[in-house]
Amino acid sequence: MARVARVDIPDNKRVAVALTYIKGIGDTSAGNILREASVDTDTRVKDLTETELSSIRDIIENQYIVEGDLSQRIRTNVSRLREINSYRGVRHKSGLPVRGQKTQKNTRTRKGRQRSAGSIQR
Repeated sequence: MARVARVDIPDNKRVAVALTYIKGIGDTSAGNILREASVDTDTRVKDLTETELSSIRDIIENQYIVEGDLSQRIRTNVSRLREINSYRGVRHKSGLPVRGQKTQKNTRTRKGRQRSAGSIQR
């Protein structure tokens, strides 16, 4: 298995798909990385040469925020919003949708499981 950005990427997949296993890299970013590294998107990870792999690693390290650093940055941004009591911060605190979605019928993902009034403990 090849290791890029502290993540083992699968050998038997195409490089463009395998790079999406890294948090912070999606389809578009993977295509841009491979274009900049001049690697064909249909190449399998196991067929990459060491120079191609090192150029992909260098591009990701120098130009992208991935994995732990990305998670930390998101966490600090959300905590900053909570501290300054912005509207989005209050929504994060309450566990409600942050980006303007309707809440009367949907948003079970954010609000949690629906409980009936009779099942509430006092």
